[in-house]
Amino acid sequence: MAGNRSESNNLQAGRPGVNMPVAPFSTRAAAAHVREEGAGHAPSLVEQVGKVPTDPGCYLWKDAEGGVIYVGKAKNLRARLRQYVTLTDDRAKIPLMMQLVASFDYIVVGTEHEALVLERELIAQYHPYFNVDYKDDKSYPYIAITKGDVFPAIKYTREKHRPDTRYFGPYTDSRAARETIDTLRKVCPVCTASCAEWKRVRRLLEKHPDEADVIELICASQGRPCFDYHVGRGPGVCAGMIGREEYAKNVKRVERFLSGQRRELVDELKSDMAAAAADLDFERAGRIKRRLSVIDGLDDRQQVVFPTSVDLDLVGFYREETIAGACVFVVREGRVQRTCEFILDKGFDVDEVELVSGFVKRYYDETADIPAEVNVAVDIPDAEVMGEWLTAKRGRVCRLHRPQRGEKRRLLEMAQKNARHALMRYMMRTGYSDDRTNQALLQLESALALDAPPMRIECFDISTLHGAFTVASMVVFTNGKPDKSQYRRFKIRAELDEANDFVSMSEVLGRRYAPERMADERFGSRPDLLVVDGGRPQLTAAIRQLEELGLDIPVCGLAKADEEVFVPWDDTPIVLPSGSASLYLIKQVRDESHRFAITFHRELRGKAMTVSILDEVAGVGPTRKKAIMRHFGSMKRLREASAEEIASVKGVPADVARAIYDSLRALDAERPAPDGETAS
Repeated sequence: MAGNRSESNNLQAGRPGVNMPVAPFSTRAAAAHVREEGAGHAPSLVEQVGKVPTDPGCYLWKDAEGGVIYVGKAKNLRARLRQYVTLTDDRAKIPLMMQLVASFDYIVVGTEHEALVLERELIAQYHPYFNVDYKDDKSYPYIAITKGDVFPAIKYTREKHRPDTRYFGPYTDSRAARETIDTLRKVCPVCTASCAEWKRVRRLLEKHPDEADVIELICASQGRPCFDYHVGRGPGVCAGMIGREEYAKNVKRVERFLSGQRRELVDELKSDMAAAAADLDFERAGRIKRRLSVIDGLDDRQQVVFPTSVDLDLVGFYREETIAGACVFVVREGRVQRTCEFILDKGFDVDEVELVSGFVKRYYDETADIPAEVNVAVDIPDAEVMGEWLTAKRGRVCRLHRPQRGEKRRLLEMAQKNARHALMRYMMRTGYSDDRTNQALLQLESALALDAPPMRIECFDISTLHGAFTVASMVVFTNGKPDKSQYRRFKIRAELDEANDFVSMSEVLGRRYAPERMADERFGSRPDLLVVDGGRPQLTAAIRQLEELGLDIPVCGLAKADEEVFVPWDDTPIVLPSGSASLYLIKQVRDESHRFAITFHRELRGKAMTVSILDEVAGVGPTRKKAIMRHFGSMKRLREASAEEIASVKGVPADVARAIYDSLRALDAERPAPDGETAS
């Protein structure tokens, strides 16, 4: 095991770091941290990594309290760990994580496949903050077969997996799981683990494990048939109505059914029905026929997807900044048997490949229902190793595949849509958006050194085309949500020969925060935070203008390139952690300001171009142009009008109307914005 910079060398269970502080971070600070010496001149993290072996294994990054905050696997431990301490791993979360790392441990294994298996066990044990996990961390229902019993029973359960029990699922719909059990017991009668008579027989067999034959005789002579036996769902173990071999045959059929191998089960039942009919046992043949009818009815309710019999899972994802949804389409024998939906605790703060890979490992670690093929929308680097792991669990070949076209691609896109809807339902049901907003305001208060959470945020953006049609937008977020009644837009009055965000920003702030506007109720109250879209130049312009006005308003700038936040008191920009609620909110404010500005810019440019077009049409003078504009009321309605509608304007001949119509159509064909349009 590896070196430590903390006194404790023990791997602590639990879930440390769930409330991991989300603070500004920088690559520079992370680089300095991994090179500093520990207490008592202990080696730095960089020096410790240099002593790590080059064998395959798993590594555990730990914080100052000894809590595990990230678990990973590697084919070469030293090379992989070196990527972290040298910050050559380009994932957005790495600088923040490495600032929190105080020590690490590692476990050497024989192969990369063994490392994959161990990684899943360690993640399940520690639930590290920086690993992908289920958002709600709730238990999901499974259908289980108690394989360790002489007469295995079926049950609906949410328990942790036991070694003597086989589990099928998970199911995100508990009703669907229970209905599946009911259907199964109609087709292949087996005991349920909740049956009191089955429990009695189980206790007898556990007390006398070597006397199973005697116990069966006792049950046959003295046993009381349970209610399920009387209604055709129980095999009659409690009354000695079935032997171990025949019962084992039913259990095997149940497992095939749950594994999606229904065609094989149907063939067996048809063979049994034919044999019963040949023996003139028409009562038994009738029972089997009714079971086949149950299976046929179930298939009728399921959508046929593929013309051939295929077994595959399609895993779709939908991400937001801080959260993601996952949906698994379970296809067996060419039919969608069920869908499973999950909410994940990571969004854009982790790479898509890492998100998909982490979920696939977690999901198939907890289910025994593994298909021949797993379809995902990205290429996973260790797909081959994961395929070997899934093949070993399944007992037959299983591979990971990224479909590019065809029916598999269509169904994968459908799974992605369902993942989005699952995420939206979760956010609406739990009020997640409100919680995220409250968290974001508190994080901004801390990161930007504000006196209080910024309940009113104003953001400004400039949009121009080489200095022409220059406009500015002001958007307002109140309590973390858009307040569109407070939105304002400005035409820049300064004469500009080229784009000049410095001058434009100074003008719009001078107009917005002029004493008369600050006293105007229509402009609302003083903001708690002023955000300008841009970097250091835009921020400098804003600060100078506020100083001229004698106003002390907290202000920051948000650059588009690296999502860096510029503040007046520090030359080094603040980097809010990717995936944090604060970054999500401030980006939302900036993007809304940009949208509002460029919409106004295009509106003005389109109006000017339309008016100029009317001036160029032969036969259209000031009087006719005025009459046309009075009739339609707006440029948008004029562009949408037909030649006949334009000709209906008093004083506009048909040939002039046709010329206007043709000119407007030519203008619409050229409407894509030319190069040079900017929005700062």
